[in-house]
Amino acid sequence: MSTRKHRRSRGKRRNIFIIFLVTTLLLLLGIGSFSFFQYEEGKSLSQQEMNLFTQNKTTTKKQSFEKKNTISKEPENHEPVNILLIGTDKSNGGLARTDTIMIAQYNPLNGESKIASIMRDSYVEIPGRSNNKINAAFAFGGVELLQETIQHNFDIDIHYYAIVDFGGFVQLVDTIAPNGLPIKIENRMYDPSNAIDFLPGQHFLDGDETLNYVRFRKDHENDFGRVRRQQEVISALKNELFTVSGLVKLPKLIGMVEPQIETNIRKTKMLSLSHDVMLNPITDIKTLRIPTDDGFEDAYFPHAGSVLKLDLPKNALEINNFFANENDEETNPT
Repeated sequence: MSTRKHRRSRGKRRNIFIIFLVTTLLLLLGIGSFSFFQYEEGKSLSQQEMNLFTQNKTTTKKQSFEKKNTISKEPENHEPVNILLIGTDKSNGGLARTDTIMIAQYNPLNGESKIASIMRDSYVEIPGRSNNKINAAFAFGGVELLQETIQHNFDIDIHYYAIVDFGGFVQLVDTIAPNGLPIKIENRMYDPSNAIDFLPGQHFLDGDETLNYVRFRKDHENDFGRVRRQQEVISALKNELFTVSGLVKLPKLIGMVEPQIETNIRKTKMLSLSHDVMLNPITDIKTLRIPTDDGFEDAYFPHAGSVLKLDLPKNALEINNFFANENDEETNPT
């Protein structure tokens, strides 16, 4: 595994870990009707947080998030649904950009869920542009070009997208896990510039501490460690959410999340998926990181800087095998 160091501003780390959770909440929107009061309470809390950066967010949407028809095809016959999950950040006066690219899949027939994280520095072919880091595709052409880039390089069909900013994450964690999110820390995590000092052992992290845990990168793993912790926190939040007490909080959580997400998932599809999730709950989330350990090399290009130069055929095969429908594999053995 590479140990190279990336140079990034601290402000871009906050959005990476909430995306799959946010999408899951949206898929469960249909069961929120039993508690309108909680929904409005959550929405009010979220709106207070959103007011701090409404102007910047509105400008970003006008420039970069103009909706188009980016659905490659509608999933049919209860086939697995693939959702492109994008975490965004906007520097002062700069273009909207993404430091988080994930593909989440939910199989409505059996509740199987998968999430593949594509590292932001992956060097890929961007249609109509020179090769560059994959997150440059979003800066160049928004969600449309990013989706096209993923399909071009990895041959993965994307049915829907969800664009999320970082607002409200601390509130979400504290609402889902009021007694703290259980996380086992293997090695000391120390970064005084960000007020991070976690000792090894079992911890119950509140929202602020969870934010720091996921943002940490001052060790030999760098961005690779961040991706691993992102997926770990998603799994821990899922475990807290899919309990009796957690499900009761869903309407409030959905109200908090709704102002902070942009998606082309139709409400009728959300209702259909929420019904499927209730029949086949998410019990486990399988994860993959692209590039794989043996599927890249460190490289440098003047126009892109330090990158992860992918073995594209190897990584495309890995991600396609990862998302393959196991029922299809059994029906059509090779």
